[in-house]
Amino acid sequence: MIDTHCHLEMCDEWQGHGLKRVATVGIDEDAIDKALALADAHDEIYAIVGRHPNSATEFDIEPVRRAAEHPKAVAIGETGLDFYRDGSPREDQERAFREQMELAEGLGKPLVIHTRAAEEATLNMLDATSGTVVMHCFSMPAQLDECIERGYFISFAGNVTYPKATDLQEAATRVPADRLLVETDAPFLAPQPVRGKLNRPGNVVHTAEKLAELRGVEYAELESQVEANAARVFGW
Repeated sequence: MIDTHCHLEMCDEWQGHGLKRVATVGIDEDAIDKALALADAHDEIYAIVGRHPNSATEFDIEPVRRAAEHPKAVAIGETGLDFYRDGSPREDQERAFREQMELAEGLGKPLVIHTRAAEEATLNMLDATSGTVVMHCFSMPAQLDECIERGYFISFAGNVTYPKATDLQEAATRVPADRLLVETDAPFLAPQPVRGKLNRPGNVVHTAEKLAELRGVEYAELESQVEANAARVFGW
């Protein structure tokens, strides 16, 4: 299995789980540097580079542009809108989102989206791109049909395994097989079997097992499909 979205610089441990590929996300300049260093040091690690909406104050696109030139930088993000925390002024979030969206499209790289309490505003801004979009840690089941219609990739994290996440679980059954991705978002959102503990990339297996159960397919089939989807998205 692979983990298409985690934050290795925050994880206490990540090696030894037999993962074929890991995408680690740099959400600010310091994290980007660490992500690229890990990608340089390990064949199986790739980097996603960008600026998180909660860190979008006084955003400067140039460090992201430079990082995106690295041969193992496979996507731009995570970017988007977060009106739940409002860690940065909304106008700064929107500007950072817009500039990263333009950068991703110009480079032909996928755009990885974070959205929280800003679903419609996020989709409205995404109207401006025709590039590849990954909805990271998918949490907007009410907008699933629109995301599918737009051709977005839908990535599920550990929260889909939680007993009360029935709307998210129902959405997971309806995502086209060729648009499905799996992630941990480690060290956050540990899946149900290890809930309450610090999440690790190897725990992606628990989420993948739950998705296979929900979709009524064998684990090996889901694993093969997700790996093929990720290879198509990230070009690794």
